[in-house]
Amino acid sequence: MNQTEIRVLIADNETIFREGLKLLIEAPLTIKIIGEANNGEILLEKAIALKPDIILTDINMPVMDGITASKELFKALPEAKVIALSSSAKDDLILQMIELGAMGYLLKSADVAEIKEAIYTVYNRKPYFCKSVTAKLTDIVARNYKLPIQNNRMFSEREQQIIQLICKEFTSKGIAETLHLSKRTVEGHRTRIMAKIGAKSIAGIITYAVQHGIYKNDT
Repeated sequence: MNQTEIRVLIADNETIFREGLKLLIEAPLTIKIIGEANNGEILLEKAIALKPDIILTDINMPVMDGITASKELFKALPEAKVIALSSSAKDDLILQMIELGAMGYLLKSADVAEIKEAIYTVYNRKPYFCKSVTAKLTDIVARNYKLPIQNNRMFSEREQQIIQLICKEFTSKGIAETLHLSKRTVEGHRTRIMAKIGAKSIAGIITYAVQHGIYKNDT
């Protein structure tokens, strides 16, 4: 198998959805579907056995749902790259999957191009949340957590500027242009920020920033 091929495991209780998704996203030398599951228990078994590069999992499944399966999955495979699939963008579902460590969240209504983009992005250890989820994230966190006023001496002024822009959905390129820095410098700052707070993703930075009063969504 070519090393550039991304090995994907799909979990969804609807056979038609799985087969359709497989047909649409599988491509030689880029994406290879190595397994399918129709419930969380089978997902867990196959993920441990096959160790896929990416796991696309529905949240609502019989026997064991996607959230419970993901919780057990991260215990067995802490480095697993999970993208959640859902027919809704309910606050509690988004929060639970993010807190568990999912690196992506897609609505089932996403088009093929976006699903592929999510797979490539998460494979490269970067988070991918569909636009409707990303736009809601700071508001969701703000409504679900208290916002203590704390000093932020653990972050430099530059790091706080970058955190603010991350929360406003700026890309690394956008942050670089705004602050007159190189993209590489911005990504270095972002890596250090994540290390300081133990975040696994951009969503983790946003969650931390809102929880600790570094960023407040006033819109």
